[in-house]
Amino acid sequence: MEWANQLCENRQFGSKMTDSKYFTTTKKGEIFELKAELNSDKKEKKKEAVKKVIASMTVGKDVSALFPDVVNCMQTDNLELKKLVYLYLMNYAKSQPDMAIMAVNTFVKDCEDPNPLIRALAVRTMGCIRVDKITEYLCEPLRKCLKDEDPYVRKTAAVCVAKLHDINAQLVEDQGFLDTLKDLISDSNPMVVANAVAALSEIAESHPNSNLLDLNPQSINKLLTALNECTEWGQIFILDCLANYTPRDDRESQSICERVTPRLSHANSAVVLSAVKVLMKFMEMLPKDLDYYGTLLKKLAPPLVTLLSAEPELQYVALRNINLIVQKRPEILKHEMKVFFVKYNDPIYVKLEKLDIMIRLASQANIAQVLAELKEYATEVDVDFVRKAVRAIGRCAIKVEQSAERCVSTLLDLIQTKVNYVVQEAIVVIKDIFRKYPNKYESVIATLCENLDSLDEPEARAAMIWIVGEYAERIDNADELLESFLEGFHDESTQVQLQLLTAIVKLFLKKPTETQELVQQVLSLATQDSDNPDLRDRGYIYWRLLSTDPVAAKEVVLAEKPLISEETDLIEPTLLEELICHIGTLASVYHKPPSAFVEGSRGVMHKRLPARTGSGEGTESPEMGNTAGGSAPEAATSIIPSQGDLLGDLLNLDMAPQTTTGPTPPTSGMQMGGMDLLGGGLDSLLGGDIGGSPAMGAGFGAAPAVMPASLNAPVGGGLGDLFDLGGGVGMPMGAYIPPKTVWLQAMKAKGLEISGTFARRAGVIQMELVLTNKAMSIMTDFAIQFNRNSFGLAPAGPLQVLTPLGPNQTIEVSLPLSTVGPVMKMDPLNNLQVAVKNNIDVFYFSCQYPISMLFVEDGKMERQVFLATWKDIPSDNESQFQIQDCHLNSEAASNKLQGSNIFTIAKRTVEGQDMLYMSIKLSNGIWVLAELKVQAGNPNYTISLKCRAPEVSQCVFQCYEAVLKN
Repeated sequence: MEWANQLCENRQFGSKMTDSKYFTTTKKGEIFELKAELNSDKKEKKKEAVKKVIASMTVGKDVSALFPDVVNCMQTDNLELKKLVYLYLMNYAKSQPDMAIMAVNTFVKDCEDPNPLIRALAVRTMGCIRVDKITEYLCEPLRKCLKDEDPYVRKTAAVCVAKLHDINAQLVEDQGFLDTLKDLISDSNPMVVANAVAALSEIAESHPNSNLLDLNPQSINKLLTALNECTEWGQIFILDCLANYTPRDDRESQSICERVTPRLSHANSAVVLSAVKVLMKFMEMLPKDLDYYGTLLKKLAPPLVTLLSAEPELQYVALRNINLIVQKRPEILKHEMKVFFVKYNDPIYVKLEKLDIMIRLASQANIAQVLAELKEYATEVDVDFVRKAVRAIGRCAIKVEQSAERCVSTLLDLIQTKVNYVVQEAIVVIKDIFRKYPNKYESVIATLCENLDSLDEPEARAAMIWIVGEYAERIDNADELLESFLEGFHDESTQVQLQLLTAIVKLFLKKPTETQELVQQVLSLATQDSDNPDLRDRGYIYWRLLSTDPVAAKEVVLAEKPLISEETDLIEPTLLEELICHIGTLASVYHKPPSAFVEGSRGVMHKRLPARTGSGEGTESPEMGNTAGGSAPEAATSIIPSQGDLLGDLLNLDMAPQTTTGPTPPTSGMQMGGMDLLGGGLDSLLGGDIGGSPAMGAGFGAAPAVMPASLNAPVGGGLGDLFDLGGGVGMPMGAYIPPKTVWLQAMKAKGLEISGTFARRAGVIQMELVLTNKAMSIMTDFAIQFNRNSFGLAPAGPLQVLTPLGPNQTIEVSLPLSTVGPVMKMDPLNNLQVAVKNNIDVFYFSCQYPISMLFVEDGKMERQVFLATWKDIPSDNESQFQIQDCHLNSEAASNKLQGSNIFTIAKRTVEGQDMLYMSIKLSNGIWVLAELKVQAGNPNYTISLKCRAPEVSQCVFQCYEAVLKN
């Protein structure tokens, strides 16, 4: 898990004493104690408490009850403490999404911290918190971090895009992060390039038909340049990306191979295997008569041999990959047979893999050497290894014809040892040798029959029965031998039963007079006494064949058998090609394509090696994506509407700039006119762009003779006329400030009366207080404190009451506020609990602040982002309200709202009704989208609000009402 990895990383910050002490406690009532320690004023005590919480979390205890207390520790300059709190957040945010949202403003603040480590830590953590509600707030910090001046932050942000895409792919596309990632491929820092490539590759895997990694000779050149300078894991990402590229011709292929070849001498085996993968693929395009082709083959052998001097686990992975390489190009390692000879201390899994490769490399030149080794292995103590060694001898006999006699002789020597499992394996492989070389080595059958009684494994028994049945005419007592097996017919495995049935039928066809009783007995056992359908069916087929047409039976049962192939276990060629493209991955270890073991991989693209071409001929593999020479395939549309989703269709039409003039297609004007897609109006707003001018009453139905000039604008220009607010909105008025109200009455506070309001001036939130002393004594030593609240409001400085407050005196104080305080969801959301202290006592009161003072100045959303975001927010999150008795026109309303940082994105008039589309951004990063309908002469407005945190909608509506009516 991500947090577990980071926990290890945190060890570097550990105290001089070991941190193991945190894992030994078994106290009861621990949660209560930790809660108290987490709220301690002492920094060290707080840090110790968080460490205890993380330790409990790591060993599986549920410490989610401490979520608010741990989150409160986020406000710290201590990097160690911040990392620990972030670990906790990653683990528990999913179970406490509402609380996690309240921590967002700290993330946003940390993303702008002067320390690049903190900026990177914040964006990394936000990407690891897989809570849908938080992803929206991640966008702005992520956008800044992708363009950060520090490469460490940029490379972290690049990976975060891939994580965010996994949570919400549509959001990443709408926010333009994919384009930013593509730009990072040209970054000056090689690690940023590597991470950008890794992120794009991961995203591309989930969208196999997309063309995210638009590889061309220019981008390949940038990647190859970065390859020389980045870290080993960066090199792996880049090499894996290169492996997905199909060069235009053999010249480009050779050029890439030359620049990748130095990676073969890298100390990291993963880099070596990734480089081998690239070279194996690009070699396909090199003519075999080229000098460089031979040179490359020679260069590939030493790094593969070197991998076999690593620890056993790495050896195993290397051997599984070498197994594939040897099947594709045995010439690479044909002179390296000795490297694969087994060492006495090799683990069994390494020994078995080495044996497999030895057989694949066996040839007439080295067979004597190989057989001597295999005979030695057959006397080892490890049973599995001995079995495989005996089988290997048989496989060598089948593969190298010249060695067959020597192999049979070796097998007979092994049978003479009378070691049970050796004898049984020898009989199994001799059966295959008989199949491969008929009428050549049958003289050994007598020796095999001597060992009949020692056979207890189904495969060996079945092999021996096959030999007896197949060569019954050469074995005098064949009927007695088969009858001995028949005695325990029902106790045998299905494999033996089937083989015995066939063998006795063969014997009957060869010696009908002597074995009639035997064949009736086996047919009866197979058809009447057996429950196995395979056995029963075969028995019936034989019975009917023998009873109706013995000549046909003879032709079927005693037909000439095809010779077995040299290698029965070779991987099928198309699968082998695909696995070569996956060298260095799990697929190359399993010898299965990724689609066979990766869950949900129906969209996985099958990779193939490119076809070999001559110089100058372009090639394109349809499975590998587009080539440098070809044009990219049409990318899938970024917004795919569901059935009947007209807004999706409109957005697709609207986002693509038109370059031709002429009437719009009539289809775009059908059946949309009266439809209210967004609860009123956005369809019409887009409609003016596609059809006629709604102001003239044309609507969707009438197509203009000539397209508007704005449609010839650059990308997004189709919306230019809609969102051109010039002249539509005048200068904004000042921000709305609610009138002061009494918050604390004198009778409840020993003579101190407090009234006040909230305001936002020049981006700073102010709490404007009026303190009145209605007591007979002087009041001094004023201080103020807030309880935890929904948006982290906290005093940004002390309460400045510089002079004593005498009886019947009043003083006005302005207290600046910040939004980085501790967070706790309140009811109502904008409730604030305050404590004021003076020389007399401590007094408590609560008040409600207008949420409009949290509306920030950069809340004007981009037009296209507005459209895409409105569509992306679920319709369940939309709330509709009525604002009554409001007598402003739309322009005045827009100006008034803009003074409170409620920004108008677009304005459109449809049939006398003005539609205002607005965006608001709260201080903690929450975006609210609004649609305000203003009808001339109608004092009632309708407002629709959409937000990913719908609980804020009621407060936002109250702000609209307050601003517009005052």
